[in-house]
Amino acid sequence: MTNPLLQDWDTPYGLPPFETIEDAHFGPAIDAAMEEGRAEIAAISGQDEAPTFANTIEALERAGKRLDAVLGCFYGISSADSTPEREALMRDVSPKLSAYSSDIYADKKLFARVETLWDQRDELDLTDEQARVLMLTRRGFVRAGASLEGVTEDRLRQVKSRLSVLGTSFTQNLLADERSWFMELDEAELEGLPSYLVTAARSAGKEKGVDGPIITTSRSLITPFLQFSPLRDLRRRAWEAFTSRGARGGETDNRDIAGEILGLREERAELLGYDTFADYKLETEMAGTPAAVRELLTKVWEPAKARALEDEVRLTAMLHADGEAGPLEPWDWHYYSEKRRKADHDLDDTALKPYLQLDRMIEAAFTCANRLFGLEFEAADVPLYHPDCRAWNVTRDGRHMALFIGDYFARGSKRSGAWCTTMRDQSKLDGEVRPLVMNVCNFAKPGEGEPALLSYDDARTLFHEFGHALHQMLSDVTYGSISGTSVARDFVELPSQLYEHWLEVPEVLEEFATHAETGEPMPKEMLDKVLEASTYDMGFQTVEYVASAMVDLEFHMGEAPADPMQRQAEVLSEMGMPHAIAMRHATPHFAHVFSGDGYSCGYYSYMWSEVMDADAFDAFKEAGGAFDPETAKKLEETILSAGGSDEASDLYVKFRGRMPGVEALLKGRGLVGA
Repeated sequence: MTNPLLQDWDTPYGLPPFETIEDAHFGPAIDAAMEEGRAEIAAISGQDEAPTFANTIEALERAGKRLDAVLGCFYGISSADSTPEREALMRDVSPKLSAYSSDIYADKKLFARVETLWDQRDELDLTDEQARVLMLTRRGFVRAGASLEGVTEDRLRQVKSRLSVLGTSFTQNLLADERSWFMELDEAELEGLPSYLVTAARSAGKEKGVDGPIITTSRSLITPFLQFSPLRDLRRRAWEAFTSRGARGGETDNRDIAGEILGLREERAELLGYDTFADYKLETEMAGTPAAVRELLTKVWEPAKARALEDEVRLTAMLHADGEAGPLEPWDWHYYSEKRRKADHDLDDTALKPYLQLDRMIEAAFTCANRLFGLEFEAADVPLYHPDCRAWNVTRDGRHMALFIGDYFARGSKRSGAWCTTMRDQSKLDGEVRPLVMNVCNFAKPGEGEPALLSYDDARTLFHEFGHALHQMLSDVTYGSISGTSVARDFVELPSQLYEHWLEVPEVLEEFATHAETGEPMPKEMLDKVLEASTYDMGFQTVEYVASAMVDLEFHMGEAPADPMQRQAEVLSEMGMPHAIAMRHATPHFAHVFSGDGYSCGYYSYMWSEVMDADAFDAFKEAGGAFDPETAKKLEETILSAGGSDEASDLYVKFRGRMPGVEALLKGRGLVGA
């Protein structure tokens, strides 16, 4: 069989050959690419020449390029358009990839070469970027257990292999639960629902083969349903389905998997000589220590909880005024909060949404990038992996910068959430290589011939993920291992959260928030209300986030809990979690933490980055405006183009001159004085 994944990709922009790829190609291609990568590593390790930066570190940068390409394609597609065949292959591939990585880091001759260069680093006349890559390479070996021997080394390999399998199982169980549940609505149960939600619910039903509207666990459907449905029993049913993902019993239950993952992470840290997994994980982050993370979360928690409890009193009164007995429940909050928002700010989501068309918000994100960084976006007619996908050629002054792929609509084959990924990273080691960047979202798909409409939170998500994409597009480093978003986890959210601020620039909404039917711009009165309400319900939003971040932190401190659900309950009780608010991500569906190590003990990162993004946007304000060219140029040069070429704190100080305090975050969330 001729495998297109193993041929040279003679395609536009070097895209994977989507038109000729079949699921049957992936397994053999991954196996062949791993063998090729092993041979390349063996050649580096076994050479007779004394180690140099070129024949060891740069050679490692080049090794495994085919595997990177194949995996970039496979995981890019599998996360956004899963099939049973792809899911089975992911389960098969996970332990193989873990073994492949373990073999590299266990290669004593290879580690000795790296260690020799590390010892000689002051004599090697390295550039700053090369010195950084050497340090990170050596640190990667040490943290992977390269200095371990014998039984300890073997056990670490087993632990990492098992963790890779469990992470894949956790993700697939969650997707299975999301895919299997939906709630059919009859005509009477559509009461109070805005037309855009009814249209999206009918579209979801059509996808499921149901003759009528349905609500699924996609946030783009379930959140507005909770906002607008006056039927409390249906709200409860929807909320319980959403929050029970991964905890419904049977083969897809994630509770035991979460417990095993936490135990293995604890063991991994102990094998490497750390007191806790939190100490291990945070060693390389900006925060540095668990104490620093806890301090930040605590500073934000108290004013946020105070604000949320104030709001709970008002919402409870509204519940009682409707003749409902008992306390305000989590499935009530969105409904009464939406009513209160309309009353307090005279802002109706159903009236606002027609002004937030997906295409216009994409155009807004592109235009801001053009005004800030000179990027231009031209639609690219290229084969992609799904009909919903769209692509743009990104250029600056005629120079190709990236290919950007947008995959915006929810579907049963796509995991929940929103993310940015690459199918190819930027590098310059062997000539200019520009990235293939993807934004994947889960917005409600409109009916045929109708415009896709976003909530304000959806529009913010679009800008957020595009901020990550800019970090990739503007990357300008030599070595792929430090390009784009290859930075500390609690720094990676800075560009994305910073870019959200441009959605709130009045002139942006004035130009791009136009009505889907009339084409008229958003009335100034409505625009003012949108901006005034930007911190509305921030007590609730902050509490649900910080609760999740604190549970994540406490899970990884000390001995792993025998029962994660019991430990979750204990942490929330100790924090004084308000009854009517739930964690944003409860343990059985906390994919950030349990689908892999990326955000494990790192969910706090969004808030750590927010401390910086609030302060960073102030730099534009101080310079005279959101599109100040000199500030934009400095942001690109010091952060967006720099990747991981320096310590995150040093990159930020280069941009701002100092590190910020938490005050800008509290002010930005409207929590000062709460």
